[in-house]
Amino acid sequence: MKNYSIIVLGALSVLCASCVSSKKADDYPKTTFQTTSAWKSSIDVRADAVIVYGMDNHRAPVQVSFEDRINSWREKGYRTDFMTGMAWGGYEDYFSGDWDGTEHWDEGQKDVEGNTIWHTINVPYVVPTLNFLEYFKKTQVERAIDAGALGLYFEEPEFWAFAGYSDAFKREWEDYYGFPYQDQQSSPEAAYLSAKLKYHLYLRALDSVSSYAKDYGRKKGVEVKCYVPTHSLLNYSQWQIVSPEASLALLPDIDGYIAQVWTGTSRVPFYYNGVFKERTFETAYLEYACMVSMTAPTGRRMWLLTDPIEDARRDWMDYRRNYHATFAAQLFQSSEANYEIMPWPKRIYEGLYAPSAGSSERVRLPSDYATMMQVMTSALQDIPASKSTASGSRGINILMGNSLMFQRFPEFDDFSDPAMSGFYGMAAPLLKRGVPVGISHIENLGHKAALKGVKILIMSYSTMKPLSPEAHSHIARWIKGGGKLIYCGNDSDPFQGVSEWWNSDGLSFAAPSDHLFSLLSLGPAPAEGTYSFGKGSISIIRQDPKVFVMEPGADSVLLDTVGQLYSAAGEELELKNYLTFRRGPYMVAAVLDESVSDDPLEIKGVYTDLFDPELPVVTDTILAPGNQAFLYDISRAGKAPKIIAAASKAYDVTNKGGSFSFTAKGPEGTLNVSRILLSRAPESVTVDGIDILDPSLWDAGSNTYLLKFTNRADGVSVSIR
Repeated sequence: MKNYSIIVLGALSVLCASCVSSKKADDYPKTTFQTTSAWKSSIDVRADAVIVYGMDNHRAPVQVSFEDRINSWREKGYRTDFMTGMAWGGYEDYFSGDWDGTEHWDEGQKDVEGNTIWHTINVPYVVPTLNFLEYFKKTQVERAIDAGALGLYFEEPEFWAFAGYSDAFKREWEDYYGFPYQDQQSSPEAAYLSAKLKYHLYLRALDSVSSYAKDYGRKKGVEVKCYVPTHSLLNYSQWQIVSPEASLALLPDIDGYIAQVWTGTSRVPFYYNGVFKERTFETAYLEYACMVSMTAPTGRRMWLLTDPIEDARRDWMDYRRNYHATFAAQLFQSSEANYEIMPWPKRIYEGLYAPSAGSSERVRLPSDYATMMQVMTSALQDIPASKSTASGSRGINILMGNSLMFQRFPEFDDFSDPAMSGFYGMAAPLLKRGVPVGISHIENLGHKAALKGVKILIMSYSTMKPLSPEAHSHIARWIKGGGKLIYCGNDSDPFQGVSEWWNSDGLSFAAPSDHLFSLLSLGPAPAEGTYSFGKGSISIIRQDPKVFVMEPGADSVLLDTVGQLYSAAGEELELKNYLTFRRGPYMVAAVLDESVSDDPLEIKGVYTDLFDPELPVVTDTILAPGNQAFLYDISRAGKAPKIIAAASKAYDVTNKGGSFSFTAKGPEGTLNVSRILLSRAPESVTVDGIDILDPSLWDAGSNTYLLKFTNRADGVSVSIR
């Protein structure tokens, strides 16, 4: 058991895309959503699939079985999948002893005071013991597959960094390490070992349940897919949670992820230029980039999630502003075109929230917000993946690793990294100046495609440590072939000396970076400067990268170094205050504040504004700093009649004999606004057989007609002649 993590990170690193099922991509849904509810016409959001959440709700006044809920969606034509929490869920019967006759309260996560960390009433966050995993397999995995679920989603494998004091965790410690338990607050060594064990426990858990699910499915004659919906490594590090993250892609029976990024994760404030505040778009951009990096070289599947609201109770105006920011951020991840369009539609469509900040009134989802949201999610059904990337200087990546989560708790006197400033110090100075930075995961460097297209890699061991020496061999090989590495850090934090591979089994390096430097023929602790190695180079900046953002103007040394390396490759580093990106006929743009200028961005052309529920035709769009845009370029729509944008999903689309017709389905009672491209002005527009033609809604400049009607879940018939 002690070597489990090393086995995964070492031996399993040879696994790559060949581990993935041979099923074609067409077998996967492009869009999905999750819900605890049975089908209701008011939340029928018309994605390709639905993920039915949880088995029995022990707290619900009226019990509706999982089987009845999943069947209700299947009867409406949905592919039906299953999701449950890996660290928590409707597991009251396990903890109370109803399942096996023994209470298991000692298997809840506990803090230093011995207090159980509860998720809900009678459901603590779980220490995933082997006994709990047997319960999970029998009551969750088997029942879901028996009910016909095609995909199983094991959500949020989370171990709180401040937990680690339950009897179950102490037993796991002694089984794993072979020596007595240590309080994580007693030393950096104990803190590091505690976090590493938490990471191992959920890695073991997901390996076990996914393998069991695949085997059970085969016995039933079906091919089961297993996915992990998880927050980004950046967010879990910010929130002081430990989870397996990128290492899950090395497990042979994990088929992919849902990137759980939304307003709640992305509004976490960070330092930039000495100012600590929320920067939702920038954080979301980096979170999505972090998630995509986990699967990009492995061939695993990824869905990007956004949420039109968030867990915290705020107001509809706040939700709308931040929804635009996170939605735009996800679209900059060009390689991904699969989406979880929303979680919890019942909460969105039926929840009561303030209309604006400071209001004591509570109202349901505003009609225009519902229309706008449905237009945006409908566009996700159509938007393509792209081999191109956002505008700006490409090929600059930041290196991340799972051990970012290992140094977050507790905070020792001689080490502090406020608000993940060590990471933001490398990423924010570039992103804020319009450089579309990418992320590389150290756990994935064994894959041939891991550093494909990367010109400059920026890294630091100030806030993370390498879990195996193989990563350094891959980096050295990449530099020798022409890569340019920037290493930031003075390697003085107390975690440099924890008992790890770089100071054991014949190695005696004072810091893990010294092992890397030795492979680059530099010797230990080289001075600041730039050194050649093969066709590439390594530039060493002897400053902790957190300084670059926590002090005003302190990022110049990093920018200068990046600029010099970029120039050496024959290109000039482009600094600007915006990012733009085209994906087919779609244009996404973001103008950054706190940047090189306060100038607005002018976007020339004829577009439909997909962030405006009225779907206006706009020309020469002006976008101010701090704002984002999502546009449809009408000039790229072609000539044939088509639906450019709609707050519904179209079925049975027919263009024949001078008539364009379709059936529109959407959440019951919501307002459908659609902009439709036609060859000429319509002579009639009928909705369910009634002619509603309004000549004033024809836009001759764009050859489009604006159509409005009330959605129905069972469909509205539209015919345009």
